[in-house]
Amino acid sequence: MITYPDINPVAVEIGSIQLRWYGLMYLFGFTMAWLLARHRAGKPDSGWTRSELPDLITFCAFGVIIGARIGYVLFYDFPSFMARPWEMFMIWKGGMSFHGGLLGVIVCLFWYARKTGRPFFQVTDFIAPLAPLGLMFGRIGNFINGELWGRPAQVPWAMVFPDPAAGYIPRHPSQLYQAFLEGLLLFVILWIFSSRSRPRMAVSGLFCLGYGVFRFTAEFFRQPDAHLGFVFLDWMTMGQILSLPMALLGLGLLAASYSKKSPKIL
Repeated sequence: MITYPDINPVAVEIGSIQLRWYGLMYLFGFTMAWLLARHRAGKPDSGWTRSELPDLITFCAFGVIIGARIGYVLFYDFPSFMARPWEMFMIWKGGMSFHGGLLGVIVCLFWYARKTGRPFFQVTDFIAPLAPLGLMFGRIGNFINGELWGRPAQVPWAMVFPDPAAGYIPRHPSQLYQAFLEGLLLFVILWIFSSRSRPRMAVSGLFCLGYGVFRFTAEFFRQPDAHLGFVFLDWMTMGQILSLPMALLGLGLLAASYSKKSPKIL
């Protein structure tokens, strides 16, 4: 068993002002997306210019934050937020849904594509490889907060999380599993794939497929939300319910992109 590194969730505190690690992780994620986008846009054959990036990243940021919070409220804890609606705006306390954030980004990117006259999947193919490192930082933020811990485990790297709700028993550090699978590993796959010649829509499809599969798998190690439990067949969690159609959508997008015999692009 490994001792959980009990990190203060507040990174900096000045008087009544608190800067939390969870919020900083979002900042790190957007910063990485910005740097990676500048790198890609700086290539002569990218089809993008660096001057387009401020609007693009801003659209994504709004989509992620607003969509992720609304998604969490709708998918995971609607009754509680109806009882205390003001807490909907307290995003620094956690409670963000990836699937809600994805829907928010899709809406904002559709708006951006219409605004700039670009094909929608040209925009999403450019953005998709930038997202996983942001997901990685988000899961590290969950780990620092000591939330979304895993199921009971006897593996050597199991941890006892300080939250009394975790029962002070060894558990999988599932936040780190997700940081690796949905974050680092998915980033490497997408970055390599998107660096090569491929049809339009294929990168977006691979992102949906990869995230759906990795999240579905990681959920087997993550403790289901206490107020939801298993929501289907006594073994499927809400995260798996939401990830399964995403993986199927990814397969469909990949099949469609290659079946069109569209010209290969970079």
